[in-house]
Amino acid sequence: MTQTAQPGLHTPPSLEPGTLRVVPLGGLGEVGRNMTVFEIDGKILIVDAGVLFPDETQPGVDLILPDFSYLEGRFDDIVAIVLTHGHEDHIGAVPYLLRRRQDIPLIGSQLTLALIEAKLAEHRIKPFSMTVEEGRIEQLGPFECEFVAVNHSIPDALAVFLRTAGGTVLHTGDFKMDQLPLDGRITDLRAFARLGEEGIDLFMVDSTNADVPGFTTAEREIGPTLDRLFGQAEKRIIVASFSSHVHRVQQVLDAAAAHGRKVAFVGRSMVRNMGIAAELGYLHVPDNTLVDLKNIEKLPDSEVVLMSTGSQGEPMAALSRMANGDHRVQVGTGDTVILASSLIPGNENAVFRVINGLLKLGADVIHKGNAKVHVSGHAAAGELLYCYNILKPRNVMPVHGETRHLIANGKLAELAGVPPQHIILADDGTVVDLKDHDAKIVGQVECGLVYVDGSSVGEVTETDLKDRRILSEEGFISIVTVVNQTTGKIVSGPEIQARGVAEDPSVFEEIVPKIAETLEEAVTTSKEHTNYQLQQVVRRVVGTWASRKLRRRPMIIPLVLEV
Repeated sequence: MTQTAQPGLHTPPSLEPGTLRVVPLGGLGEVGRNMTVFEIDGKILIVDAGVLFPDETQPGVDLILPDFSYLEGRFDDIVAIVLTHGHEDHIGAVPYLLRRRQDIPLIGSQLTLALIEAKLAEHRIKPFSMTVEEGRIEQLGPFECEFVAVNHSIPDALAVFLRTAGGTVLHTGDFKMDQLPLDGRITDLRAFARLGEEGIDLFMVDSTNADVPGFTTAEREIGPTLDRLFGQAEKRIIVASFSSHVHRVQQVLDAAAAHGRKVAFVGRSMVRNMGIAAELGYLHVPDNTLVDLKNIEKLPDSEVVLMSTGSQGEPMAALSRMANGDHRVQVGTGDTVILASSLIPGNENAVFRVINGLLKLGADVIHKGNAKVHVSGHAAAGELLYCYNILKPRNVMPVHGETRHLIANGKLAELAGVPPQHIILADDGTVVDLKDHDAKIVGQVECGLVYVDGSSVGEVTETDLKDRRILSEEGFISIVTVVNQTTGKIVSGPEIQARGVAEDPSVFEEIVPKIAETLEEAVTTSKEHTNYQLQQVVRRVVGTWASRKLRRRPMIIPLVLEV
């Protein structure tokens, strides 16, 4: 039977010497916030530290971080942070982690470190980093790390193979098996086979496309579609993609050059990341193709391409602001907008809202649903089966995906011959111990969501978010009443103010006498009442009335003053 994280798991026992403990702090049950802690003999290695972007149920939140509380008091034991690649859901939380200890070494490929170092500079953090490449082996405390090239939607991605006294682990990071990648850098299946021969005690494998049959489409198939769209467009072309998707930006640059168009980058992260990629040689800019955004108005519309952020409908990203008419670039009739990305689960409504806004402005919107303008960066079921058959892992722990993805990946492992009892379906915070080639769930640690809201980190709670949702969906009613604390008589009020409630103010007149009557009774009945108790009386009366009369559950803010 598959090992599954069950509700009510106890706190894990003390870690025995020579046992490798694996604790995912994010990325299981969600697409984002990827972070895994490995611990053995008093030392800790972290693989990735990413962020999750909020959905519509988390209003006002900027980012969601992994919960670092498991590491509390142990930051000096961390030997390094290994970063598999440069996407935000794998590196975005590093600045917040380094605030706790700035000299933790960062280990990663050249492009990955360049991207995180630029981000850390904005946080005024200068990291200690070490560049590695495929085939390199580094001893990091009790962890021997061998790095393996994998193909993904960003260059320079790496898998990491850990050799420890407790056993071996292959963590793929994000990967796919594109056999004709744009940069010629394929997932190194020869290295995978060699590691499989050595023996893989625990295979931690990307699950994002585990429920997609077959094989992921090759990146090269996007080129002809872009070429056709560029040839058909008569006015401006706006392409939205992730600000780190170097391969997609390369294809846009090549198509623009072929059709005599100039390209301007739009969005701070797009400008920064593509500048880094070009400087390091990962992005090849054709001569006389790139122009500054401020000079774009000097060119005819038929010669303009804008490479923009905002493909996920992020409210403050460039494309969303264009759709709202709140950007220097004004989208108009005849413009072509290409969304060159797939939808991250949870972002669907935001993206469709942007699409609708662009269509209202007269633009022709092209997306993955009506043209081949994006391919995934994650291995589909056929590729994962190849990996299982090549590696023959003793134990499997699917990572990086929602619950449906993890379960689908576990079923693939079982089809490939992995015994069900050696397949671990874990949650964030599930503790897995590895020793003598055997991996077992041994407990659960606290692992909540940490919200970044403006300058605050971890201060926003679920209660705060519930209040925000009520305010946005139901509105609020405030009631101010002044009471004589001796006689219990109403001196002033109740005065009712409502916001976000559509009813005419006169509708509240019927509840005013009931509030006054109930308050006077409460004051005269109990001479030792508190101000808080009186406010609760008002809240109950108004809440019951609003639910019955208005069919709403607004936030109720009572204020009772005693004189």
